[in-house]
Amino acid sequence: MTIRISGTGSALPEKILTNHDLEQMVETSDEWIRERTGIRERHIADGDTVASLAADACSKALADAGKRAEDVDLIIAATCSNEMLLPCAGCRIQSLIGAHRATAFDLNAACAGFLFALQTAQAYIASGIYRNALIVGAEVLSGIVDWSDRSTCVLFGDGAGAVFVEECNEVGRGILSLCQGSDGSRGNVLYCRERPVAAGKSAGGTTGEPDPFESTDTFVHMNGAEVYKFAVRQVPECIDEVLEIAGLSAGEIDHFVLHQANLRIIEAIAKRLGIAPERFPVNLDRVGNTSSAAIPILLDELNKCGKIKPGDRLVLSGFGAGLTYGACALRW
Repeated sequence: MTIRISGTGSALPEKILTNHDLEQMVETSDEWIRERTGIRERHIADGDTVASLAADACSKALADAGKRAEDVDLIIAATCSNEMLLPCAGCRIQSLIGAHRATAFDLNAACAGFLFALQTAQAYIASGIYRNALIVGAEVLSGIVDWSDRSTCVLFGDGAGAVFVEECNEVGRGILSLCQGSDGSRGNVLYCRERPVAAGKSAGGTTGEPDPFESTDTFVHMNGAEVYKFAVRQVPECIDEVLEIAGLSAGEIDHFVLHQANLRIIEAIAKRLGIAPERFPVNLDRVGNTSSAAIPILLDELNKCGKIKPGDRLVLSGFGAGLTYGACALRW
């Protein structure tokens, strides 16, 4: 048994921060940002929270699937920017939408979080524990970005994207193959501390774990060059793996829905796969990098505007802090 996506939804804050706005905040320019990232603007939370954005996206996904909140068995919230340590975002979402029957929890695999959550739901449903799930990626990254650091503050945006998934017994439909992995040895190239490290103590506390992280603040820090090299190598390998498992070639895929981190990364991945860039839809120019929300937000856009048709073959793939990566092939 596999699962299929039967509904999508997304939510973006109303406030928009353009590159020209950023020119007034840090030493940068619209041209510099667009040339290096492809981003023109991003949505920034103004009273919105991870849970409120996620609940909005989930409600829309349920409506698209023709389901009610009471029908939901499981809620998995992928996020790395939840404002609360406790309770988890998943339980807050459950309360907001009234999904009183659902089991709810969070999952953090950074920008690959949505794919990890989707694969977790696949395992639960395939095993017969649950019959359906709401999977949501939601971030308010503006709260963990250093707005004086032009290398990171120009990249990120806030938002949420959700899908409703349910069991599928139809051969050749739904999720066809999956792949995921991690490389924890390179975690220091993209990190954010939860709280400052106490003076004289390592990040590992009493365990003696070495501390490879340079900064002790609570902002996002990234070695962009290393992340780029990781992404353009690992994502094509991951995509090749899911295609091989599914018995498909790259040429048979209608849409490659990738994590929206950087236009240069997406173009490099397309080139390595030998696929025309036109089959790699993008929306990062309008929303920036929304981490775990990026893939489901773009998926919802494609679905709602009719660009995804029944029977279309898709590959979803992403990468993030950890370092983490994942991919899946599916038939709509």
